[in-house]
Amino acid sequence: MAWWLDGLAARWPMVRVRNGVDAAKMSEGASNVVVVVALATREHDCSSQAETGSGTDPVPAEIGPALTGGALSPAQARQGLDETEFVVVDLETTGWSPEQGAITEIGAVRVRGRTRRGEFASLVNPGTPVPECIEELTGITDWMLAAAPRVAAVLPQLLRFADGCVLVAHNAPFDLGFLAAACADCGVTWPGFAVLDTVTLAKRLLEPDEVPDCKLGTLAGFFRARTPPTHRALADARATADILGSLISRLAGQGVRTLGQLRTWPDVVVTPAGVVA
Repeated sequence: MAWWLDGLAARWPMVRVRNGVDAAKMSEGASNVVVVVALATREHDCSSQAETGSGTDPVPAEIGPALTGGALSPAQARQGLDETEFVVVDLETTGWSPEQGAITEIGAVRVRGRTRRGEFASLVNPGTPVPECIEELTGITDWMLAAAPRVAAVLPQLLRFADGCVLVAHNAPFDLGFLAAACADCGVTWPGFAVLDTVTLAKRLLEPDEVPDCKLGTLAGFFRARTPPTHRALADARATADILGSLISRLAGQGVRTLGQLRTWPDVVVTPAGVVA
């Protein structure tokens, strides 16, 4: 019985707002979405949490190097990395490429320095059953997704949440590939985000004898991330955000303190996100 298809499950709004920030615009037209926007005033503020949410990691591998994407304005190029607003995004999907799978969960964390300033999380109804192997990996089931919104309802909210920020992802080509493909399918213009890939950046900054690999779980343990990755979108985005903070500290130790300086690194600037090189 194809109960996971649209129209068969009731929908309800699930939006959470903290610290008086109005997120009404983000909740328009979407249901079963949790949006938490909290402007933190202290470093390491973890008070803003999404009560419902999850995540996966999808996108194409063509974007390769660490800092990807759209043109930086002169002001952005001069801005210190510890003062830059980043949105760390993570996805869960039903497959390993946009051609073979669809998004089941989106998680995002807005950070500046090491301060989490806001969070976004939503399950996404992919319109198809979740493969058994993916269910075992993520714990996301067809039943959980039955009442979730389709990606066309979630994407505009995510893009508004990330507006004006530099996107970050662990293995960014995977996640951004899924997002760019979903935008194309929905007729939504993909913004010209600059994109930072923590996998590529970690490979450039860490010595071979420090970690055996640059997998998310390995780096989260090495840098003692506050949130361990769990193959759920929000948890993995939180872990990646903590890894980003540690990598930015290492960049400072090498004299790289602005986005403009980072873009001068060989093999760090990549083609615009969502555009196949």
